[in-house]
Amino acid sequence: MSQVHAMSDDQVSAELKKMTAFIRQEALEKANEIQIKADEEFAIEKSKLVRQETASIDTAYEKKFKQASMSQQITRSTVSNKTRLRLLSARQELLDKLFEEARGKLPTVTKDKKKYQEVLKGLILEGLYALSENKIQLRARASDYDIVKKSIDDAQKEYKSKTGSDVKIEIDEKEPLPKDSAGGVSIIGGGGKIDINNTFEERLRLLETDALPTIRATLFGENENRKFHD
Repeated sequence: MSQVHAMSDDQVSAELKKMTAFIRQEALEKANEIQIKADEEFAIEKSKLVRQETASIDTAYEKKFKQASMSQQITRSTVSNKTRLRLLSARQELLDKLFEEARGKLPTVTKDKKKYQEVLKGLILEGLYALSENKIQLRARASDYDIVKKSIDDAQKEYKSKTGSDVKIEIDEKEPLPKDSAGGVSIIGGGGKIDINNTFEERLRLLETDALPTIRATLFGENENRKFHD
């Protein structure tokens, strides 16, 4: 039977120191593990918060950017529309002035008798070709009757040479054009039912409507007209 030797005080003290050192070491290692895990969790939570804040900032920035972009578009559109309206208004004023000046110059056309006679012949021929009748009437200013008769002779000859047909043209002296008319003629056919108004006033009015696109293209250019209509 073995004997159990009692430990001396020194031995007991040494053992206690060993146990204390072992427990201390375990505690330090455990504390280090806890610290590492806490740092990892902190890093994860920090990254999560940063992502959330970044997303929030991005969303707010995107919203503000969209608002600023929309505001800029509205401003640009408003300025563009105002500019367009001013330009269109200026163009219309120019066209109105152009036609007003043309209207004021209409009476001067009749001063050159030779030129006026040729113009009247063209206006009469236009009516003859449109009606294709062998008898028509003309209405003109009473002051133009002499020159209109010369134009009638010229128109009849040319009509005959172009179509091979004769046409009788009479001046309706019972119902002349108004004295304040700028000139031209009115061609009556169809037994009085058809009236081709070839007076200078009417031809200018037609220019203001039918020929307006061509006039705009000539004055302002086709590309700019297309730009404003698109």
